[in-house]
Amino acid sequence: MSEHDPIARLVRELAKLPGVGEKTATRLAFHVVRSPEAYARELARAILDVKERIRLCDVCMNLTEASPCSLCRDARRDAALLCVVAHPPDLYAIERTGGYRGRYHVLHGVLSPLDGVGPDDLRIRELLARLQPDVTPKIDEVILATSANVEGEATALYLAKIMKPLGVRASRIASGLAVGGELEYADGLTIARALEARRPL
Repeated sequence: MSEHDPIARLVRELAKLPGVGEKTATRLAFHVVRSPEAYARELARAILDVKERIRLCDVCMNLTEASPCSLCRDARRDAALLCVVAHPPDLYAIERTGGYRGRYHVLHGVLSPLDGVGPDDLRIRELLARLQPDVTPKIDEVILATSANVEGEATALYLAKIMKPLGVRASRIASGLAVGGELEYADGLTIARALEARRPL
């Protein structure tokens, strides 16, 4: 196919999406070609709407259409409890559980010196502004819910250190064995963390 061919162009653009290789991009492109024109128009409009209408919430830094976002406006949520996540998909993963009723703060990344990502590249300044003693609502506890990898751990430790002078209690999400996982197949670090995060029954 010529590189100016509309199908080849669509495949090329779809293949730029994370996790989408050329084969998947080709399959998706031909799905769009076979679909009704109304579907293609709706898909294109949805993509444009996201780019034109979605912005950061002025409070929690989550992606939203209106600021403050619906989570920040929800008076039923515990305003004294703040969960810090690295990325918006992490927030949505926690919300899907239905077990957390506090507020959020999205960093939009984790510390990664090898990739040139330092504290100034994250939404840490906005987080610290929310934790000041004279700010209402007063936050009593910050749950650091970054991933249990090197960058996530480094970010959590850094945040705990800089929050300490503010007198805000910092906690870390537990990590360990997955529900339904077999102990014999787990790596040593996962088992060690599961033992450390044990709780009474």
